[in-house]
Amino acid sequence: MIKKVAILANGGDVAGFNAVIRAIMRSAQTHGIECYGYIDGYKGLVENNYIRLDGNPIASGIIAKGGSIIGSSTNTIVFHYKVEHEDGSVTYEDLSDLCVKNVKEAGFDCVFTLGGDSTQKSARDLYLKGINVIGVPKTIDNDVACTEITFGYNTAVSVATDALDRLHTTAETHHRIMVLEVMGRFAGWIALESAISGGADVVLIPEIPFDLTKAAESIRKRQARGKNFSVVVVSEGAVSKNGESENFKAEGVDSKSGINVKFGGIGVKVAKELQELTGLEARCTVLGYMQRGGTPTAYDRVLSTKYGAKAMEYAMEEKFGILTVIKDGKLSSVPLEEVIGNNKEIGAVQGGTDTSNVRLVTMDNELIKTARNIGICLGD
Repeated sequence: MIKKVAILANGGDVAGFNAVIRAIMRSAQTHGIECYGYIDGYKGLVENNYIRLDGNPIASGIIAKGGSIIGSSTNTIVFHYKVEHEDGSVTYEDLSDLCVKNVKEAGFDCVFTLGGDSTQKSARDLYLKGINVIGVPKTIDNDVACTEITFGYNTAVSVATDALDRLHTTAETHHRIMVLEVMGRFAGWIALESAISGGADVVLIPEIPFDLTKAAESIRKRQARGKNFSVVVVSEGAVSKNGESENFKAEGVDSKSGINVKFGGIGVKVAKELQELTGLEARCTVLGYMQRGGTPTAYDRVLSTKYGAKAMEYAMEEKFGILTVIKDGKLSSVPLEEVIGNNKEIGAVQGGTDTSNVRLVTMDNELIKTARNIGICLGD
């Protein structure tokens, strides 16, 4: 019987973290279950650093608050944990057994892991080592496998749409091409949805290698119709047909973390080349972390609450080693084994690898069809 649970928020922050935490905590309270939170994600698990949430003023009035009241960690892998020694040397050690020991000694019957691909890979590995875990899918990019939507994504699309509304007026006033670079390393969900909702003319996503001459041709056709401006949306991970992308080595991240490069800069490159191809002045805006922070939308508040409450329900049913998902619009669950794809080795390189089961935009997706039907150029 479940008596004591803990929550762990991991990876980049998104709007909705706190709403999930709140839902788990309140559901636990309803059933007389103690609820705790590990501080700074997997880092807190290693350091055995946690606080009680139920009855704690810090956990009051948080549904509309962005970020995470218990913090979060990025690039923290307990199976390959960076240890800094007094002499200044650095080693990477497998501290997963320490994590198992910490959870067992604390008496937690279940640990809820709020995060994306890498977070759930570690969750699955820890589950195989004896920790009862239940995952909740979080990622800005909306690319966690086996679920139709992740919390935080709707807010990111809304922020991008607002940015496009504002860029439209500048583009039209000054007869420019305005390029907006949005998040999306391997999947173009944010770019595609915001392009449709924000009335963009061109959208470039990682799933479709682009040819900028096609985009320029589309823009010139607009000019021929008297439209001397255009708005372009580009995913940070968009790749040209010759295989070129814009990324750089991520500081402080080693190869074992999986994603050891950061994307960024493709928007500037696209703007420069479109200006040369069309003769229209072009500018680029990189939305960056604006997509992550701030107040969650009503949609994300409800989605996060549904996810958290359902995760607690599964815990009381003692159904562990799963990810809470939405299938066909309904709450459900899938084994973490399915979520991680072929990246099966315990403690192996984390998310974002060729063997990861990342959810990408497929060419038969209704969003792709819709974009084409209304004349948005996809660069192909």
